[in-house]
Formats: sequence, structure tokens, C-alpha cells
Amino acid sequence: MHLTDPRFDGPRAARLDPLGADAPLRAVPAMNAAADVPALTAALRRLTPSLPEVAAFDFCECLAAMRDLGLLLGSVKRHGVQPVPLVPGLEPVLVELGRRTDMIPRDTVHHYTEWNPLGERQRMYTGDPQETVLMGGPRASIPELGRALERCADLADADLADPDFVPLLDDLSDALGAFETAIGDVVARVSPEFFAQQMRPYYEEVAVAGRDWLGPAAAHVPLYLADLALWAADDNDPAYEAFLEESAEHTLPAWRALVAQWRDRPSIVRRLREAAEPDPEPWVRHLAALHRVMRRLVVFRGRHLGIARKAYKEEVRLYELGSGGGSIGLLQSILDLTRDNAAIAKSLVPAGRPA
Repeated sequence: MHLTDPRFDGPRAARLDPLGADAPLRAVPAMNAAADVPALTAALRRLTPSLPEVAAFDFCECLAAMRDLGLLLGSVKRHGVQPVPLVPGLEPVLVELGRRTDMIPRDTVHHYTEWNPLGERQRMYTGDPQETVLMGGPRASIPELGRALERCADLADADLADPDFVPLLDDLSDALGAFETAIGDVVARVSPEFFAQQMRPYYEEVAVAGRDWLGPAAAHVPLYLADLALWAADDNDPAYEAFLEESAEHTLPAWRALVAQWRDRPSIVRRLREAAEPDPEPWVRHLAALHRVMRRLVVFRGRHLGIARKAYKEEVRLYELGSGGGSIGLLQSILDLTRDNAAIAKSLVPAGRPA
């Protein structure tokens, strides 16, 4: 199955500058360092297009325009001011850009990372090299997540006895390895203090059209969709359900639609458990491959929780909740559930057989 919408052309969106924002946005880190809300607001006013101008944009120009307005939205809000009331005509433009692209009426992690140019044109809140490292995680992992979700979709439709089932699980494991690599880079190169005190404030909610919308944090890279296919469709944890619902709004339309498709289907863990419980022998390779996939998730989630605990210690944090709206308790719960499901696959492998 292919879940790629060709309209979301990341390289092309990154190249575009429909608002003429390249020069003005280079000054944003200095404006933020000075907490210069009037200058940020003036830039936002100058760059906000009219609705007729938006109507003339093509699809990728809409993505690029939202990316650039979003950097200023998050910057103004970081200094304690809701940006939309300050700029006449801004709100209908945000709503229209969201409508044209079937996304929320502000920027997302996709806009901030994969549709953001590299090099001297890169849009940044702080200009700090650690911010670039944080942006690099989603840039590297989002394409691999797309591959992982395609494998999840293939597995959801495949018969367990299909000879491609185990190779599909192995490819899924390889794709999820990008998350381990990305978080390892963050652990090595970004301090918890920098994230908690410098970056976290830029991901605060912005009010648009009567709702608060969270900012473009890496926490919204929708790894939870792989959870849903692998194990979470069988779990009714209310906190996780609420997190999934809100987070799903912040991603691509084709990926967002997977929530409804996979929520009421038996998960891959459940299907293999039910097949293997009477006689695990025919399913040993399947179970071992599934355990490798689940271990990828466990390792990533364990490292993510470790970073979050450091960043949200009372003496470090500025906010109690994470940038994706979740708590440390929720992250621990998701890790525990992932471990439990990994253990199911391992426990069904007969003694003496590799898992």
C-alpha cells in the first residue's frame, strides 16, 4: 500500500519562498533573543498575504507560506502574547492555508522540519546549533516513518501465512531504526536544559479560529500510528486515546485517516498471539520478527522517557506538560504498554528458540 500524497512535495516546498520571507526571517533569532515582540509582530504583519494572494498559491506554496507565518506565530507566543489578534486579516489566511492543504490552521512539525530549507535559508527560532540537531531528528525519521506505515498497512491486509509477512516485519523493524538513531543524536548533542528552557517555549499553543493549536514539536511525529497497527488498537487506555486523537490532527491527511482504519481492527500482536497460542511452532519466525519490531519501539521509548525526565525535572522545566501535550506519566504508561506487548511476542516463542 502507498500512503504518499504527491502534493506534499517536501523538497519543492523547502525551495519555495512565496511570501518573500527569506531576508525577514533571518532576523527572527535576534528578535527572539531580545524578546522584541513589536518587531516580530511587524514582520508578521508585513508577511501576511491577502486572501486573493493565497488563492493564487499552488499547493506547495501554501505549505511554505504556513511554514513562514508559523515561525512568527510561535515566536510571538513564546513571549507571552497571542499573535492572531495583533494582525488584522491573519486568522482567515491561516484558516484558508489549512483548508487548502487539509491540515490544521497553523504550522506543524512537518512544516518546521521536512518542508524547511537547509543551510542559510533555514528558518529557526534561536539560531543555536542544538536547534538544528533537534530539527534533524524529524527530518531523518519522518520519511522512514512513512515507509514504516506502508509496511504496517501491508501487514494489516496480509494473511499471516503469506510468505511476505516476515520480510514485511523485518522491513518495518529497519524503518523504525531511524527513531533510535535520531534520539541517540539528540541525547549526544542537545542538553536537557536547552530543550526545556530555550526550545520548549516555542511550541506553546496558539489560538486560531476558536481553538488552541500546539506548536511544531517533534513529539507530533506520529509514531503512535505504528503503535496503533502493532498493539494499541487492543488497548483502551483513556489517556493514550486522548493523546492519539489530538496528535492525529497535526499530521498528514493520509496518515490521519489511518486512525479510523486501524482503531477497530485487531492489532498485529493480537493476530499473532491468537494464531500461536494453540501451537507456536509454525509461527516462530513471525514471533521473532515481531519481537524485533517491538524492541525497536521499546528502545526508542525508553530513551525518549529518559530525556523527558531530565528536561522536565522541577529545577529545570518551565512547563509541566511536554511539547506534544503529554505528561511524564503518559510517556511511562506508553513505554510500559509497549514493553508488555513486546513480552507477549517473546513469551510465545518455544523454549530454546531465538526470539
